[in-house]
Amino acid sequence: MRKAYLFLIALFLFSCSQEKVPSKGDPETERKISALISQMTLEEKLGQMSQFDPGQFRGDEELKQAIKDGKVGSILNLVGAKRINELQKVAVEESRLGIPIIIGRDVIHGYRTIMPIPLGMAAAWNPQLAEKAMAVSAKEAATEGVHWTFAPMIDISRDPRWGRIAESCGEDTYLATQLAVAMVKGFQGDDPSAPDRIAACAKHFVGYGAAEGGRDYNTTYIPETQLRNDYLPPFKAAADAGVLTFMSGFNDLNGVPVSGNVFTLKTVLRDEWGFNGMVVSDWASIYEMIAHGYAADPKEAAEKALRAGVDMEMTSPCYVSSVQTLLDEGKLSMETIDTYVGNILRVKFQLGLFDQPYTDETLAEKTILAPEHLEVAKQAASESFVLLQNNNQLLPLSKEVKSVAVIGPLADAPHDQMGTWVFDGKKENTVTPLTALREKLGEARVNYAQGLAISRTKTTEGFAAAIQAAKKSDVALLFMGEESILSGEAHCLADLDLQGAQNELIDGIAATGKPVVVVIMAGRPLTIGHVLEKADAVLYAWAPGTMGGPAIADMLFGETVPSGKTPVTFLKTVGQVPLYYNHKNTGRPADYNNWTHLDNIPAEAGQVSLGNTSHYLDAGFEPLFPFGFGLSYTSFAYSDLKLSAGSMPADGAIEVSVNLENTGKYPGSEVVQLYIRDRAGSITRPVKELKGFRKVSLEPGEKQQVTIQLKAEDLSFYNGTEHVIEPGEFDVWVGTNSAEGLHAGFTID
Repeated sequence: MRKAYLFLIALFLFSCSQEKVPSKGDPETERKISALISQMTLEEKLGQMSQFDPGQFRGDEELKQAIKDGKVGSILNLVGAKRINELQKVAVEESRLGIPIIIGRDVIHGYRTIMPIPLGMAAAWNPQLAEKAMAVSAKEAATEGVHWTFAPMIDISRDPRWGRIAESCGEDTYLATQLAVAMVKGFQGDDPSAPDRIAACAKHFVGYGAAEGGRDYNTTYIPETQLRNDYLPPFKAAADAGVLTFMSGFNDLNGVPVSGNVFTLKTVLRDEWGFNGMVVSDWASIYEMIAHGYAADPKEAAEKALRAGVDMEMTSPCYVSSVQTLLDEGKLSMETIDTYVGNILRVKFQLGLFDQPYTDETLAEKTILAPEHLEVAKQAASESFVLLQNNNQLLPLSKEVKSVAVIGPLADAPHDQMGTWVFDGKKENTVTPLTALREKLGEARVNYAQGLAISRTKTTEGFAAAIQAAKKSDVALLFMGEESILSGEAHCLADLDLQGAQNELIDGIAATGKPVVVVIMAGRPLTIGHVLEKADAVLYAWAPGTMGGPAIADMLFGETVPSGKTPVTFLKTVGQVPLYYNHKNTGRPADYNNWTHLDNIPAEAGQVSLGNTSHYLDAGFEPLFPFGFGLSYTSFAYSDLKLSAGSMPADGAIEVSVNLENTGKYPGSEVVQLYIRDRAGSITRPVKELKGFRKVSLEPGEKQQVTIQLKAEDLSFYNGTEHVIEPGEFDVWVGTNSAEGLHAGFTID
């Protein structure tokens, strides 16, 4: 530490005599950055621009020597305060310039206390809760020496076949934007250098969620109008919220891989948005531009990534092996390299790593899995659950029920319950539904039979025991879905039905005549029409994380009330992909009065298109469940929709208010959703767009006026040339989901 302290004093004195660089942040920090860069060799600069996995080295000694030589700027996939401090000491006290390393880790939805998957957290429609959950994640990770997470993932995702939809906030731009800001704030707080905060990373920039065919790493084609209106806003919001880093993705966008895309990384991110943080490539995505066919070799891949503005290369060696040659050939300037190194150093200064590079090794034991962290995880799980069906008000179950059958491959699957992309959560810390129900009811009242070993099991050998358990119980609780490995990166599906013999097991239990509750744990919206036919009640629990079991048990018995809403459209069949609520209308839109089902077509019918509309003959035009859908144990009534004015100027706003009343027997929370439609524009506009929401809690019989401000700027869009607010007529709906609500209209003058 003494060496680092003396170096900073010398650095300050040196910087006073240097020419000032254009200010990108705090002037004092910029002077320090400039002074450091002026002393660095090219090898040390490339070290800062390189991120390594420890497995790329032949043991710790080789890694330590590389750090000492200034060849390592960042390490990922390394945890443990003691080990990280040991390596950090080499960087700070033994390397020539004493520049600390930044440690990155995929802390996607929790570190040791695992929250619901991001898609589940999006289903809570509660940005404040998402912020709190990410703050817990940051605090736990920081105690183990992590400085930087590769989250939030804010790709707009409209194809449930894509495995990484589980990591997303769903299909809607507005909801994802609100959650992007909340999660960035949760990770970074007001001061990213605080000991309980870490740097966030907005990923994957950009368009990755539109992978062709729902196949990971695939091509994306997104017109600029759609890119700017649908896919870029969450990233812009993250940048405005102060996110310190961005990550370029794997995909190519309109023929140009995004890790070498000048338009997205320079024109939009740097020039238009003024982002002055760091851009890191995704794992080897620079090298993979060769496979894309965009670069002939590592040198060309490096050249194109550097021209686009990727500051740090994750794991692949294109920069290290090629930059000297590119400089010699005049294809790259040292000024460009210095700019990128400056972007990296700026993040390290903002994180306070120069002032405090070490982690207190006593904090982890006091912090990880703290009771208050588990309580946040339980609340996040509870609010994420979406009640999709509740025939005859079967739920909540009476606490006086004599016995319950607990059945299914996810009833006691602590590993799979955590969900995808969990590196540090431990299954022994997970509380499963079986454990929670036994604790709540006593073992004697719980009849457990797994039925299927895992979600993909195709044999029926466990059915007899499961059916017997159901027969001797008052109600059957079936825990179905998909294992964690079936969603996430590189885990895409062409068939979205329940895997294995799950549907057959549901059939067998339903045939007993006992009431059936199906709880589905999954990383994506599955096609569950068959489940709805057989079950009395269906609760969608996503992958709920560490405290999913207690949260489910409490909800089944009415100690909490469902309030989640779908953050993505649920399909009847995978053949409907893509199907999302804010689509364009077409010239022949479908409606109930004007569509044909194949069962109604007579034999040898004449070929005719007149009178037909945009729909499928077999699946119609509607989803299984619309975006924003979710039931409650109580009921809510909307009335008296009012607008503060019938028109507003292009720089104005109106207040939209509605009366909301809890007309049921239980206290509950309702997500009041506001949608608009621009009836006519200079380009075609979506049939509906979410522009506001409020989550409101009411006691039985309580009534409240809910007001949401709608600004004219919220109605702006990119028309192919510029962002505009166009005059004209608009519809507004306020209601319980995207398919229903009270309606009014207004104009922009």
